Amino acid sequence: MTQRTLIRGGWIVRTDESDADLPHGDLLIEDGTIAAIGPSLAADGAETIDASGMLVLPGFVDTHRHTWQTTLRHRGGDWSLDDYFAQARIAAGQRTRPEDVYAGTLFGALTAIDSGITTLLDWSHIQNSPAHADAAVAALAESGLRAVFGHGGASIETPQGTDPAAQRHSVDIRRLRRERFTSDDGLLTLAMAATGPDYSSDVATAEDFALARELGIRITAHVATREPGPENRGIERMHAAGLLGPDITVVHGGGATDHALKLLADHGVTVSVSAQIELGMDGLAVPVLGRMLAAGLTPSLSVDSETATAGDMFTQMRTAFAIARRDRFEGRNARVSTRDVLRWATLQGARATGLEHRTGSLTAGKAADIILIRATDVNLAPVSSPTDAIVLAAHPGNVDTVLVAGRVLKRGGRLHADLDRARRLVQASHEHVLGS
Repeated sequence: MTQRTLIRGGWIVRTDESDADLPHGDLLIEDGTIAAIGPSLAADGAETIDASGMLVLPGFVDTHRHTWQTTLRHRGGDWSLDDYFAQARIAAGQRTRPEDVYAGTLFGALTAIDSGITTLLDWSHIQNSPAHADAAVAALAESGLRAVFGHGGASIETPQGTDPAAQRHSVDIRRLRRERFTSDDGLLTLAMAATGPDYSSDVATAEDFALARELGIRITAHVATREPGPENRGIERMHAAGLLGPDITVVHGGGATDHALKLLADHGVTVSVSAQIELGMDGLAVPVLGRMLAAGLTPSLSVDSETATAGDMFTQMRTAFAIARRDRFEGRNARVSTRDVLRWATLQGARATGLEHRTGSLTAGKAADIILIRATDVNLAPVSSPTDAIVLAAHPGNVDTVLVAGRVLKRGGRLHADLDRARRLVQASHEHVLGS
């Protein structure tokens, strides 16, 4: 029997380049898929969600988050990038057990859902053992989120592709593809979280990329992460080795030259910009949105690590919008609108995760990954431009309802999850990992 849900009377906000908003419209969901959008839809027998006074839009897509580090939330406001590696990646990473990965990933995923993120690329570089990977995947599945599991290396990496950690990474990602991710049609898909040329050898980078392409999965890698310099030429080296292609997402990229950014655009590479942490963490190159846009790149947005940033997409959109507008005044790019930024956080995020066919816009035939934002809340009303309200002023507390593939994960401002259990688990993990 077909399951039908009608979202009735909301302000439909579109991120498709060709479709206009519908200030008072309905959206019909059938078996987890968007069936129709329009005014006064007939849907006898459907469960109805009253969306009057709400903005209805596609869920946000976070294209890069180290979700296991939720256990270390908000410790790194004064950290440099080197401090982050020493304290989060090495010291905490060595102490992190599979159960800690599970707790951090689950709580981080619930945080994402609560703030309207319906798709998350979990850049999970804590694969100290196969059990660590299994714990992360289990937590993502339990959350109900649409997730791309980016299988990375262990908590310590050496710059050689033949080290034991790299060998474990290769064996384990094959195991996951063979045993857990046999299909790409479900809520969970697999990606290669490659160490990349900044943090490993060119040989190891080529091996990771070749393995990902053999397995038929996307590649995501931190590249050009530090300020421009002669040592920060990973994109050029990848191009020279024939590695660039549309199956790659470059994370950060602020240290890239204009020529390198153009190489990415020419090869269809997508980029993930973590605006807040890139501005705030010493050692990370500042965001270069203006130069990216001028090179022909359209960014996606990401949280990165909650050690030193907020876990919601509203913060990332606001920060990115301010950066892009500042870059315009310096002559680096054309005018950027709030609708552009909303697209970065939705449709472009779907493109960067290889899921544009499934999510990122309110389009008939796509999955019903949908959020409802209360436009009547005191910080938003009265709304005259929905994209301005969303990008400039909204916050997670305004998110009333979240659906993933038509399943309600948040309603009336409350998550449909056992938060008390998740909170106990992450608190216990926090105390263990920090040795307190």
